[in-house]
Amino acid sequence: MSSNLVIVYHRQPYTEVEVDGKIEYHENKSPNGIVPTLKSFFGRFDKGSWVAWKESDTPSDPDFERRIEIDDDFGTYAVLRLPLTREQVKSFYEVSSKEAFWPILHGFKERYNYDPVDWPTFREVNWAFAEAAAAEAAQGAVVWVHDYNLWLVPGYLRQLRPDVKISFFHHTPFPSADMFNVLPWRKEILESLLACDVVGFHIPRYVANFVSAARSMLEVDVVSRQKVDEDFATEFSALTEVSVPDVIAHEGRTIRVQASPVGVDADYIEEVARRSETEDKTAEIRAELGERRLLLSVGRTDYTKGGIDQLESFERLLEANPDMLGKVKLMHVSVPANQNMTVYENIQADLEQMAGRINGRFGTLDWQPIALISRAIPFTELVSYYRAADVAWITPLADGMNLVAKEFCAARIDGDGVLVLSEFAGAAVEMGSALLTNPFSARSMQSAIEQALNMEAPERQDRMRALRETVHKYDIRFWADHQMQALGGNVAKIVDSPQEEPV
Repeated sequence: MSSNLVIVYHRQPYTEVEVDGKIEYHENKSPNGIVPTLKSFFGRFDKGSWVAWKESDTPSDPDFERRIEIDDDFGTYAVLRLPLTREQVKSFYEVSSKEAFWPILHGFKERYNYDPVDWPTFREVNWAFAEAAAAEAAQGAVVWVHDYNLWLVPGYLRQLRPDVKISFFHHTPFPSADMFNVLPWRKEILESLLACDVVGFHIPRYVANFVSAARSMLEVDVVSRQKVDEDFATEFSALTEVSVPDVIAHEGRTIRVQASPVGVDADYIEEVARRSETEDKTAEIRAELGERRLLLSVGRTDYTKGGIDQLESFERLLEANPDMLGKVKLMHVSVPANQNMTVYENIQADLEQMAGRINGRFGTLDWQPIALISRAIPFTELVSYYRAADVAWITPLADGMNLVAKEFCAARIDGDGVLVLSEFAGAAVEMGSALLTNPFSARSMQSAIEQALNMEAPERQDRMRALRETVHKYDIRFWADHQMQALGGNVAKIVDSPQEEPV
């Protein structure tokens, strides 16, 4: 049976676990994430399918299960698995996506590596995804493609199935035209995205950047603009836009460009925060700290996350405030993003060396200023640390959104705690009640932490109340509903009534 909704995403929507020699498909470990949210869409359609890749040493093996049926809490749906060799995965994902595209998307031109990119393999893999989606989609179905490593899928899919509605959601930042156009394949990528009916981004700035890049290379007209909702126009954020295009036209077609910030499952996080075991773990953490203040930083080991810059800022903070020695502790959780890439190994080594130097310089027998954690912390345990922390210090140099900042606020059922947030995180445009800081400025970083540690309870609580309201209002369900308004029904009709759509 053909599917009314086909989701195209590089990850499979479950975890494969071997039990007694047999593969079982288990739910993802954390119910708080993008994959469960995407699966929840299947309940809104008669039949749903998911297209992903699975690494295989023998992709031509007739015993390889290309299609499996899943029956879980989200219903019954098919998963089409594309067998990719280790060489294809390395070329398509680890090299092209992570070494060439990732640094450009985040504005790190100096880290861009063009030479090893195998563009024919990238095309080949994207064509395989498009073919699978085309074969699975019913007449007039919705095909929802996710993220930059599948940039070429919409263009191929439009050739194969001009009848389907195509939406693309970009989970990373989209850079300015000057930065994006460093990519030699820029025109091919933009032409593919312009084959969509809807192109979605986290925040208005990325919409504006995409339209600017498209107009720099192709004949693209802005059909209409929309004033940005004041909830997404924080005055002090570096990423704020006042108004953005919402409908553009190319080669006789209109394309909706839409900003929808991905949120978190705030209700689920609150439920975890209220569990007795969470309360017990939080009390245990606070007891271990005693009178010391806890700064908490959580992120992946990635140069975009600014981990080195943060440790340098912490060192300067201790230098400038000797009265803080022995009274504050930084728990810096930095989990390697990809074990197969040397660029992340080097960053991890640098973090360990710097943390060791700072601990050696300032630490005593009973106090070490930094606890560097390089393993993933189970989400339920992480919520306890969110609750115990005095300050969440989330200062990426560039970030499409940043869900850790939102998780921290959702977990603070006590209405206390301070969020120090980089103004270059997409979340900053909606979280103006945080202490926004510029991670490129040593003075701004130090000032923000000092202000956070010295903030009186009434101000902390006022700020946290506003942040929690935002996190609950624009949660993962808002994102899902906002996207579905564009995906379902008549796209042209949605376009005709932009005032009904929050940005």
